Amino acid sequence: MSKLRVTWVKSAIGSNERQRATLRGLGLRRLNQTVDVSDAPAVRGMIRKVLHLVRVEE
Repeated sequence: MSKLRVTWVKSAIGSNERQRATLRGLGLRRLNQTVDVSDAPAVRGMIRKVLHLVRVEE
């Protein structure tokens, strides 16, 4: 299965609790952290919810 590289690039201050929980669900704990996640439909949906806070590379 292919992987996506997700980097947290914008602060979550001012975001609602669900968006902050989505960042945690993706495995992101601090700003400028990068994680590799599987390319699954559920993960794509999570990324779509916080697309304004992260950068995604395929």
